Amino acid sequence: MDCDVKDLALAEKGRDRIEWADQEMRVLAQIRERFDKEKPLAGIRIGACLHVTTETANLVRTLVAGGAEVALCASNPLSTQDDAAAALCEDDIDVYAIKGEDNETYYRHINAVLDTHPQITMDDGMDLVAILHKERRSQLSELIGGTEETTTGVIRLRAMQADGVLSYPIVAVNDADTKHLFDNRFGTGQSTIDGIVRATNRLLAGRTVVVCGYGQCGRGVSSRAHGMGARVIVAEVDPLRALEAVMEGFEAMPLREAARIGDIFVTVTGDTSVLRREHFEVMKDGAVLANSGHFDVEIDKAALADMATEVRRVREFVDAYRLPDGRRLNLLGEGRLINLAAAEGHPAAVMDMSFANQALSVEWIAQEARRLEPKVYGVPVEIDREVARLKLAAMGIEIDRLTEEQAAYLSSWEHGT
Repeated sequence: MDCDVKDLALAEKGRDRIEWADQEMRVLAQIRERFDKEKPLAGIRIGACLHVTTETANLVRTLVAGGAEVALCASNPLSTQDDAAAALCEDDIDVYAIKGEDNETYYRHINAVLDTHPQITMDDGMDLVAILHKERRSQLSELIGGTEETTTGVIRLRAMQADGVLSYPIVAVNDADTKHLFDNRFGTGQSTIDGIVRATNRLLAGRTVVVCGYGQCGRGVSSRAHGMGARVIVAEVDPLRALEAVMEGFEAMPLREAARIGDIFVTVTGDTSVLRREHFEVMKDGAVLANSGHFDVEIDKAALADMATEVRRVREFVDAYRLPDGRRLNLLGEGRLINLAAAEGHPAAVMDMSFANQALSVEWIAQEARRLEPKVYGVPVEIDREVARLKLAAMGIEIDRLTEEQAAYLSSWEHGT
């Protein structure tokens, strides 16, 4: 066991919270029970760079039950739950994660995981893959596959594949229907609003919330903000998504116009410099800026700092930037993932499906490694459907099945009126 965590004295609290999350993760529990009997991951070393939370702890427990050796580091400097990290360490898991760690420590932790020479990587943002390809290429031949949890990481992976530089197969867990249709929409939607409210204690009812990006995450944030009484404006560059936002009852306009009237701004695009100088120049006094995309690049912090005459931390996760004309712009969580910086991330019931996909995808990689090419794979449809089936069963819900006649009708081109 090798660990770098904040305080091992937090382990007991962490175990209690891990057990609490486990009560809502019944799909993963069913997989863990099977893994414990079959040991499909026996002898496999897994290097994981994920948000170190109570839900992640239950994923790690499942992988270990399957026979894997796991080393874990944080995928974001502010996303770690220190008590969960301590509990994992006391359970003999190599874990390297401290909430608030600086960049030097962050990358030292990533390299500590890679020092265990994993055969399968498990990423949330693709940092393990990036370091392997840029700085530790000698280890690439040891890899049989990997998984990627989030939209940002999948975007980066597909860019690597397009450039012909991806050296081993990776499953885009984010693209599974039981992941992005639920985790991204319902998980990000609820947890982002939770993070904003915890950080600011601001009332959303009657406020104007500007959501930058209307993918699954943006849909979720918009829906939850509207449900709490906010006026929601969507800023998009994709005409189809903007049209969808309008058809679902939201306003859509250029960000330069929304910047003048918004009270709270949320970025969920996966792109860089979404909120920037030209927007800061016209925002209201007291405007709140929050990011729920993976990396802290969506809000141009450098431009904001350059414009400010004073920066003061006014609440635990709120930095007030005072501009020369006296206006204050409030940046939440240092521009990092607000749902994990100021709150606890996605609810366990949603992460249950995401991490079930992770566990089953790792099992699939172990079984199919010899036949896989160095490219990005989708989660096999049978895994996606199995996760949905297990989730319904865990919720006590039954559904219909096609009759033989119905199945024959759907598979035939000869039937008409």
